[in-house]
Amino acid sequence: MGKSNKDFYIKKIGRRGDVVIWMVDGSKIRTNLDREFTNFGQHFHFSFIPENEFWLDKEAVPDERRFFLDHLLVEWRMMKEGRSYVEAIEAADKKEKSERKKAGDTEKAVPSGGSLSMGKIHKRLLQTTGDKISIWLVHGRLVRSVFNIDFTEGGHDLVYHYVSKNEVWIDDDVSAEERIFVILHELYERSLMERGIGYPEAHKKASRVEWEARHNNEKLKKHLALLGIREMVEK
Repeated sequence: MGKSNKDFYIKKIGRRGDVVIWMVDGSKIRTNLDREFTNFGQHFHFSFIPENEFWLDKEAVPDERRFFLDHLLVEWRMMKEGRSYVEAIEAADKKEKSERKKAGDTEKAVPSGGSLSMGKIHKRLLQTTGDKISIWLVHGRLVRSVFNIDFTEGGHDLVYHYVSKNEVWIDDDVSAEERIFVILHELYERSLMERGIGYPEAHKKASRVEWEARHNNEKLKKHLALLGIREMVEK
């Protein structure tokens, strides 16, 4: 029997006009409903969300809520008017970038006349694989503000030019309990791309492996062993 939306709600955190804003358990959504749900969502992109609700994933580091809400408002209004998701996301990203700039995120990361230090992006080395791939917990807010507003959960050097060679980055907004699944996804995807498989196909296969691992602990252990990583990652 499938889960109902009420299983994903954590608490009501506000309202914007007629729209109710809910904090939700993104990990449960990704495990039981839709692997592609990330930091936030609205009805016209994720049909399982009621039309007059915005869903914000529970943040491990809760400091970007206002950016996400500004984004959602633009995206929701445009799509409700019949505009395409591509048009809406472009406008919403522009609005979000503007708000991040006003907040001074870029200046915090790259002082005037200075240069960006990876020490400001890297938060903690989680572990290194047998193939010498370094898995870093990173400051997700700075990555989104400085490099790529669409960075969510994780990424690696074969997809994102700003990720250092032989590194996998894990967003610090991902809960410690869910982190291992993101690490599995990124390393599996990277291993396929290293063998010449293009990103779209590699991502699709990695998403399937991640979904299986979320529902089968033995498969999780098997894939982690093949990728040369420990099952548990330090919190």
